Amino acid sequence: MEYRVVSIVRDHARERGGAPAVSGDGRTVTYAGLHERSSRAARGLLAAGLGPGSRVGYVGKNAPEFFDLLFGAAKIGAVAAPVNWRLTAGEIAAIVADSGAAVTLLDAEFAGLAPALPGLVLITGAAYEEWLDRHPADDPGFVGEPDDVVVQLYTSGTTGVPKGVQLTNTNFAVGERMARRWRLDASSVSLVPMPLFHIGGTGWALAGLYAGCRQVLVRDIDPPALVETFERERITNAFIVPAVLQFMCQVPGAAERDYSALRAITYGASPITSEALRRALETFRAPLFQLYGMTETTGAIVQLEPEDHDPEGPRRHLMRSAGRPYDWVELRIVDPVTGADRAPGEPGELLVRSSQNTPGYWNRPAETDGLFAGGGWLRTGDAGHIDAEGYLFLTDRIKDMIVTGGENVYPIEVEEVLAAHPGIADVAVIGVPDERWGETVKAVVVPRPGASPAEEEILSYARERLAGFKRPRSVDFVEALPRNPSGKILKKDLRAPYWEGLGRTIA
Repeated sequence: MEYRVVSIVRDHARERGGAPAVSGDGRTVTYAGLHERSSRAARGLLAAGLGPGSRVGYVGKNAPEFFDLLFGAAKIGAVAAPVNWRLTAGEIAAIVADSGAAVTLLDAEFAGLAPALPGLVLITGAAYEEWLDRHPADDPGFVGEPDDVVVQLYTSGTTGVPKGVQLTNTNFAVGERMARRWRLDASSVSLVPMPLFHIGGTGWALAGLYAGCRQVLVRDIDPPALVETFERERITNAFIVPAVLQFMCQVPGAAERDYSALRAITYGASPITSEALRRALETFRAPLFQLYGMTETTGAIVQLEPEDHDPEGPRRHLMRSAGRPYDWVELRIVDPVTGADRAPGEPGELLVRSSQNTPGYWNRPAETDGLFAGGGWLRTGDAGHIDAEGYLFLTDRIKDMIVTGGENVYPIEVEEVLAAHPGIADVAVIGVPDERWGETVKAVVVPRPGASPAEEEILSYARERLAGFKRPRSVDFVEALPRNPSGKILKKDLRAPYWEGLGRTIA
């Protein structure tokens, strides 16, 4: 039978109903319990007039109730549409309205948003539990088709109005293969720290649920608490963005913790420097997997294996690679202007074709057309090259490239060098206006605790290690870098003050 997301909860409830499925907010729900609760939610949604194709909103942090909603919606052919709770009240209301959600489940922490949201609003806690209990635990039995949309994730992005990315049963059908590739099985204890409105949260959790293991949900990102959770919960697997992984390594005593249960740490969603990888290997003493993908590709499409994470080995250059595509994924590097294919090693824009590609954006036909290059190829907007062995090396988002005096500078190359400076905890590189060169390279630096590197010290460090046109010409010091929920640095926000009024698009 072809894969359906809804089969996860039905199959595991029948085969291993007493096993823990989801832990969060101080409670654990078994697979049988999740099946029952999601059936009650499904009946409640039907009573509210929802059915196949309806959208169901969720505004909340990582909590077990989200999975009531996800599988409850799937049991009637509806679509779960989680929303970024970090946005403003107006932005959240606009996204819920855009989705057309007639029912929205609202985390009690955000109960104040209820008057701004359309339709029926349920609030987690006693009232929500009473709503569930009013409906029978009879599974409506909807199965659906492979191309039915089951989840709609709004792009967090670094620019523009969020778009609803539609993801189908077919898109998620790689769950079994993904679980195996990530060393997830029924005995795993999988940490879910990424927000569930992000593919790194929902996608990772669904892979663990497919494997039949327990998901430990993280409500708030706090590096010391995460280190404690790894040890206390005997975490075996986790997906963590590089910025959080880097901050965890800086927690005092982190390297002395007991990580003997840990099978692998999977990371991705934003670039990482070689120095950060070395620290992670030294701290956690566990295999590392790097993943590359995007919401529009249902998450990971490229993977760097643990054996390629060898900072001292003869192939250590591969640590700067995103890895190689899965065997069901095709990649191309093309000229971003002409669309012509690039030879191995030549840079260009990355295109991808696979069963994981979204069918398109919700109610955005023009943006959907612009996403695809024809023949099923999806434009990622990322720049990079593929070497002769098939390894993908990413440089940056095409729009983040700095053009100085006619030379192209990819910020990650400069960040890679500066991150190794002993006085730098975090760094971002941007282009700022220059009358002579058009733009020049600026480093925005977060000093390490207790360190006070001077601007000239950092510029001198860069002069010794970078080609002239790539070197920063100035340094700004900040307490923290702005990031979106996936950990990507918001370079648009960093660039904005320098380009204001100059007519350049800084998106």
